[in-house]
Amino acid sequence: MNLHDALQTFLAESRGLLDEMEEALLRLEGAPDDEDALNAVFRAAHTIKGSAGLFGLDDIVAFTHRVESVLGRGREHEIAVDEALASVLLECCDHIAGLLDAAAGLRSLQPADLEAGRQIEQRLAAAAGDTGALEPAAAALARGTVATGDEADTWHLSVRFSPEVLRHGMDPAGFLRYLRSFGEIVHISTLADALPPLPEMDPECCYLGFEIRFRTGADKAQIEAAFEFVREDCRLSILPPGSRAADYIALIEALPEGTLRLGELLVHCGAITQRELDDALQQQAAAGAERPPLGQILVREQVAQAEVVHAALTKQTESRQRQAQEARLIRVHADKLDALINLVGELVIAGAAATMHARRSRDRTLAEAMSAVARLTEDVRDGAMRLRTVEIGETFSRFRRVVRDVAHELGKEIDLVITGADTELDKSVVERIGDPLTHLVRNAIDHGIEPAEARVRAGKPPRGRLELAAWHEHGSIVIAVSDDGAGLDRERILRKARERGLVAPDVELDDAQVWELIFEPGFSTAEQVSNLSGRGVGMDVVRSSIAALRGSVDIESRPGRGTTFRIRLPLTLAIIDGFLMGVGAEHYVVPLPMVLECVSMAGHEAQHDVFDLRGEVLPLLRLRDKFGLPGPGAPRQNVVVVQCGPRKAGLVVDQLKGEFQAVIKPLGRVLEGLPGIAGSTILGSGEVALVLDVPSLLASAQGTATRPALAAA
Repeated sequence: MNLHDALQTFLAESRGLLDEMEEALLRLEGAPDDEDALNAVFRAAHTIKGSAGLFGLDDIVAFTHRVESVLGRGREHEIAVDEALASVLLECCDHIAGLLDAAAGLRSLQPADLEAGRQIEQRLAAAAGDTGALEPAAAALARGTVATGDEADTWHLSVRFSPEVLRHGMDPAGFLRYLRSFGEIVHISTLADALPPLPEMDPECCYLGFEIRFRTGADKAQIEAAFEFVREDCRLSILPPGSRAADYIALIEALPEGTLRLGELLVHCGAITQRELDDALQQQAAAGAERPPLGQILVREQVAQAEVVHAALTKQTESRQRQAQEARLIRVHADKLDALINLVGELVIAGAAATMHARRSRDRTLAEAMSAVARLTEDVRDGAMRLRTVEIGETFSRFRRVVRDVAHELGKEIDLVITGADTELDKSVVERIGDPLTHLVRNAIDHGIEPAEARVRAGKPPRGRLELAAWHEHGSIVIAVSDDGAGLDRERILRKARERGLVAPDVELDDAQVWELIFEPGFSTAEQVSNLSGRGVGMDVVRSSIAALRGSVDIESRPGRGTTFRIRLPLTLAIIDGFLMGVGAEHYVVPLPMVLECVSMAGHEAQHDVFDLRGEVLPLLRLRDKFGLPGPGAPRQNVVVVQCGPRKAGLVVDQLKGEFQAVIKPLGRVLEGLPGIAGSTILGSGEVALVLDVPSLLASAQGTATRPALAAA
């Protein structure tokens, strides 16, 4: 893996860690005593800092060090991670995300960004109870003295010079003086235990040793380099400060998986130097058959701390296990996967053409072979489509922060409940549903859920409830956004619609028709414009975005009890199991899971726009009339009963042509947006069939079937 690839991996993993950090902080706001959440936040910040150091991203290292320091005090119960501190820490997450974007080249850091970072640091210090002047993290890093306390960067050096060092022209005091050029000697103890009796003392020999407390921002290799010219004439042990042990552990965890040897892990993270590793390996080799473990030698010689060695051993074990696991996994770029889906679609079309010709040839052997090919093609299609399915839970989890921020801005208390997070759907659908859901969630918080005082007066708990749910239904996925607020104000919506001329004064509408008015462009019932609502934009975007996904949105609202928006979407936008129908010379396809049954019009009582199906009255939609097709209908017409959610209707067609694998193709700009049409597909004969937009057709059928006709039926 080259440096660029490693950096991209770091950026991707760091963004995932930020998501985990944000989720844990949101848990901490509601439960300040949740130590697991606090530890998760600390680990995320710690890992980001350590990994950023590997790539020289000093601004990220310095800022996350500030965050880590505060979190460390929280873990030691020196400060309480209350709601105010958690709020500032969430701002820190946003700032770190901006620094990561800058590292990725997505944006450049402006002076305003640096000033915002300094202000966040000041707020972080104030929330943590640090009232003293706070030096900017970047400046502290440049000085090499970023620390959580006096001992944070204090190393312990144990030096034992050989008796011959003076004869070799080396002055031990000179090396000690050199240390002061890049650090501070906090304390030094001179050890004279090696001094011989006075009559045996040689004035040209050195018998002294030194124990030194040395504060510096330098790394272990730089400290060892200070004794480079005397390494053969001294025994040197360099013990890092306590804070460095955690840094080394984080660096070990961030190292790429290819490094599997214990010594290499410790050298790469800076816990030991290459010379110390070589010395330990020589001792291990000299031990003969009873070779002690390398980690045991390093700890015994006080070269590395036991917890750092343990972390390296753990990393070594996990790396081997992960490599064994990843040997069965392959990362595939999304573009390659899309290309595969397109090829599978072409295979489906070609297979349908071959099957049709096999049937026409009446060659039984060829027909059986093509039937087997068709089954295999269907299996390949299903397997390829499963590769593109992802769980919607990740999208839902992002709204925890949205709900928290918007609720705080409005002074409301709201709990977010997520159900059906493991529901799977096409990746392309997940990527495009985020914006519509954001509009619905923000509107539910702003318009739907009342302030705490109003809720208490209405006999409700002061905290509101917002639920995001997902489930499969009739071959589609349903996403529901529900709140327990006041519900939609029917009279206000109708009054505003009449003021704008959307509804005539003498026209009465049922609830469903009134709710549809809020999707009109520019429609708003807000009394005043705010940064959240009141401009009349948003809900029309929601409907158009969902319609672009061949979906629909329904509203259920009960006064004083809340509102539910239900979005119905296809599981995939590429290949579907369809039911093929014919009207005159035209072909139409509907998604097979939406087809309930097919019946003949003969023997059933039917008026022009309603149909009596075993006592159940269904609205009828005659496709010939709907699309203005020429010519009379077939003598024997059929009804295809379809359902989407609670709505049912019958589609009147001339021919039933059976199940069909439809590869959905876009209509293009000229035909895009045709009512009732979701796309097109190519038949085995090369002809084009139109894929019907069943939700919009059902709404049209219910509008066409008048109340008197339904009552008469």
